[in-house]
Amino acid sequence: MKKILLLGSGELGKEFVIACQRKGQYVVACDKYDNAPAMQVADERRVFSMLDGDALMKVVDEVRPDIIVPEIEAIRTEKLYECEERGIQVVPSARAVNFTMNRKAIRELAHTELGLNTADYRYASTYDELCEAAAVIGFPCVIKPLMSSSGHGQSKVDSVEELPVAWACACGGSRGDIMEVIVEQFIPFDYEITLLTVTQKNGPTLFCPPIGHVQKGGDYQESFQPRKMNEEHLLQAQQMAAKVTEALTGAGIWGVEFFISEKEGVIFSELSPRPHDTGMVTLAGTQNLSEFELHCRAILGLPIPAITLERQGASAVILSGIESHSPSYIGMEDACMESNTYLRIFGKPEAHVGRRMGVVVCWDKSETDQLSLRNKCKSIAAKVSVI
Repeated sequence: MKKILLLGSGELGKEFVIACQRKGQYVVACDKYDNAPAMQVADERRVFSMLDGDALMKVVDEVRPDIIVPEIEAIRTEKLYECEERGIQVVPSARAVNFTMNRKAIRELAHTELGLNTADYRYASTYDELCEAAAVIGFPCVIKPLMSSSGHGQSKVDSVEELPVAWACACGGSRGDIMEVIVEQFIPFDYEITLLTVTQKNGPTLFCPPIGHVQKGGDYQESFQPRKMNEEHLLQAQQMAAKVTEALTGAGIWGVEFFISEKEGVIFSELSPRPHDTGMVTLAGTQNLSEFELHCRAILGLPIPAITLERQGASAVILSGIESHSPSYIGMEDACMESNTYLRIFGKPEAHVGRRMGVVVCWDKSETDQLSLRNKCKSIAAKVSVI
């Protein structure tokens, strides 16, 4: 049995903890607030700010984990190198976490060092620099904090008049203590995908069937698997994902995002060194192993013979429309009456407007039109409300 220290205890961490416990592991879940979703199923919990390096190392000394699994961006990531030097396995690796938690580092690696196709970009650490960068990139453009997740602080800007609001949004949505933004060329893509990529300790790199997703404000609203796409584009995406994950090193699952354009081809967007929110569609049994089971096996060094597509599926999020310190839900009975459907309430102790509180996943083994399945899933999710 391994002792796993989970840094970040949201809904993705909760499913990961369940997967680990099914393999007989011991998990200590950490977050900045108590009773976070993963804490509700973990063996132990710790509450502290992971941006406090001393507090992080104090918990490491107390728990003495075999494996550290970062699940959020707001971590004093340089401390993870010290943990590796002590012989603790960091997932996927301290190098990978440090690079991918910062958009600047991962973009420079992907574009400059590895030569991957990316959107044009510039950086800005002041409002004046933002204006200069936007003038070079042109409009429309996309502005993002260098450190954030789930679309926090991200906005599409169509004119210079919108820059003040975008700057404030980026600064307000930034996680950590890096107050810098990336200004990206807006790519008129045809669609975007998440390519879940699994790197193993003693096996080949594996790829899940591509996942299509729809985002609003940079945050995922729905996902569906498999996303039908040109085989040549899929092969290019797989080659790019293999190249960047090999450079970052380590074992685990990676959520690699791409824009797909019939005109521009495959364009690398972002990468997360952990289960991806769009990958919650795998909870519908679309694959023989969910993204959480794959992550667990990979970090434990357990074999993954193959990843197979079992059926098509869709996911749709349940967002809160209110602020509440004791959220409850209506409409669950209606959702549970539907066939081939799972309802997952995350168990977050507080609700905020726009916060993701649950997800609905649907599946179908037949050749039913995928759009119909997606619409069904969104319709069911809309029946559930936070009160």
